[in-house]
Formats: sequence, structure tokens, C-alpha cells
Amino acid sequence: MKKVDYKTDSKDIYLPKKTPVIVTVPTISYIMIDGEGDPNGEAFAQATAALYSFSYAVKMSYKSKDVPKGYYDYIVFPLEGVWDLLDYNLSHTDKNNLKYTIMIRQPDFLTMELFQRFIEETTKKKPNPYLHKIEYRTVTEGLCCQMLHMGSYDNEPESFKQMEKFCQDNGYTRISLTHKEIYLSDPRKTEPNKLKTVLRFQVEVK
Repeated sequence: MKKVDYKTDSKDIYLPKKTPVIVTVPTISYIMIDGEGDPNGEAFAQATAALYSFSYAVKMSYKSKDVPKGYYDYIVFPLEGVWDLLDYNLSHTDKNNLKYTIMIRQPDFLTMELFQRFIEETTKKKPNPYLHKIEYRTVTEGLCCQMLHMGSYDNEPESFKQMEKFCQDNGYTRISLTHKEIYLSDPRKTEPNKLKTVLRFQVEVK
């Protein structure tokens, strides 16, 4: 059985270059949790753990007595987050002022019925209060500007400046104040200067 690997099969949207590019992101199904506040806090950690617990339950379901119809082997997708501010009058550097939706992409064979099944199964095996906050939604990002940011999350504004200039120089306009981050590195195991994060925001042609 061929293993589906986003690093090769969806390289254009998960492994961009270190310079800005324009991509069209298709409609994708995710499990996600909405939250707010400092991402270094306990709430964010528990929400992230819940998303991963669910995702690995789906991934390992080929070992169950009831293997999902259409199951195929795949690499679990990375954590992603859409970020916004609670109050635009406050500084974007105030982590308590952050609003977010964190998410993990799911395989095509996951249905709403299977979603409910895996929520129940994961709750029994790995109880987490955030499991019942998970929603299963599809997202269409469409036309976007993105680039690979190398280094600390705190230095992301430098990359966003490059992206904004690229858009201005090439006839694109940013259409949303929110942005997406895709975390290709585990911050618990990676030095800040070696972190790899995809940065993305939606655009339109001027």
C-alpha cells in the first residue's frame, strides 16, 4: 500500500521556498479548535494534544476491527493555526490578545460519521476536555501568498514584510488581517533559530 505523504504529494502548499510565492490552496477538510490567549499556556497545549490524539486514532484505525471504508496509509499532517487579534487597538505582540483556530488536516476517507466515532473512541482511551471542542470543517483558502519562515516565531513580522512587498510589486492585495501558520518543526525539540514555519495569507489580484 502506497503511503500518502504531504511532503511530496502537496509540496507546493506545505514546503514553500524562503521567498514569497503565490499559490492556490484547494478545499481541505480539517479538525479544529477555536481559542484565545497566550499560546504558551495550558489551554493551547491541551487543545493541541486533543487534535493530535484524534488524528493518530484515525491514522492507526487500520488496526481496528472496523477499518474505515476507503482507508489508505498516510503521514499525519502538521499542526496549522489561523491567527487574529481580540482587540485591534492593542499590540499584536501581546500574546494574551491573540485569537486562534488550530487545526490538523484529515484524510479524504474521514466522514462525519467516522468523526463522531473517533471522538468517542479517543475520549475513552485518552481523556481530554478539549476533545469535545473539536469541530470537523472544510476550508477553502483559495489564492494566497506564502513563504517559509526560518527562525523564531517572534521574528515572523520580518517575513510578513517581505510578503507584503512581494504582493505590492506583483499586483496582489492582501484581503484578510488574519494569517495562517503551518508548523513544520516541533518547538519542544527544535532550537528557535532552526524552526520552520509556513506563513500564508489570502490575496486577490489588484
